[in-house]
Amino acid sequence: MSKTALLFAGQGAQVVGMGKDLAEKFPSAKAWFDRANAALDYDLAGICFNGPEAELTKTENAQPGIFLVSWVCFELLKECVGVQASACAGPGTLKRELQLKFDATAGLSLGEFTALTAAGAMSFEDGLRVVRQRGKFMQEACDTTRGGMAAVIGLDEAPTREVCAEAGVVLANLNCPGQLVISGEAEKIAKACELAKAKGAKRAIPLPVAGAYHSPLMAGAQPKLQAELAKIKILQPSVSVISNVTALAHGSPLEISARLVEQVTSSVLWEKSTRNLLAQGFTRFIELGPGTALSGFMKRIDKSAQMLNVADAASLEATVKALAN
Repeated sequence: MSKTALLFAGQGAQVVGMGKDLAEKFPSAKAWFDRANAALDYDLAGICFNGPEAELTKTENAQPGIFLVSWVCFELLKECVGVQASACAGPGTLKRELQLKFDATAGLSLGEFTALTAAGAMSFEDGLRVVRQRGKFMQEACDTTRGGMAAVIGLDEAPTREVCAEAGVVLANLNCPGQLVISGEAEKIAKACELAKAKGAKRAIPLPVAGAYHSPLMAGAQPKLQAELAKIKILQPSVSVISNVTALAHGSPLEISARLVEQVTSSVLWEKSTRNLLAQGFTRFIELGPGTALSGFMKRIDKSAQMLNVADAASLEATVKALAN
């Protein structure tokens, strides 16, 4: 029997207009956007739908915005698969009642919070508020440091680690074969890019980000995030939720909180997380939220895995149909 894992988008996936067609087509989606606005006491939905881009890109808006759209995609998929799938997927496509079954969740960086919320480890409102605060704290850390990040394309992990050691930067994201992200002080990132090219990288491209995420330069955000997490109730997840820090399933609620704080400065072990799920017999993965970055990573990790996604009404319909077969 095939096992399904839900994957949740991370920062950088934001795009003006995300979630808009879902809110227009599905009353339940609009209700979630309204609920989010009420929880945060500002019009986050409006920023997601209409921008401007400069406002959406701000870390304190991008993080809760992606969390919210990803959550709406998750709730709509459950609704369409579970109650009246035929109404969502088109007349006559699905008559019998089904339920969305999944055995694990994972999310890229900020997406880990969405993954935990989908697994019942925290409430929607708590997850949304914590992610909003996390975005603020990370922006504050960016403002007090001169950090940057770069994508290193076409260079293996070992030589990239050598580059990091020589330049004084760190490996921030190990996304998939041939795609790594480095992070650190801005001038050191520039040096690291030159070193990476010299070692044979096809490209080493500085990224348009506010600072050095997943590096020691984010340490200032950690005690503040820890204090926020202490205010909310964290429960044992109903399914395995993969930690970015360990690439293994989260443990107790206390450990979840510790790993989420640690994650701010730690490397995101995405490829290892995915390979661990594949090794456990997971064959179907559903990416939830804006963009298809995680689907792209999967193609480089294991082309044989079934990869579906829900980002808008069209992809929701396609995924519901695929799950019905």
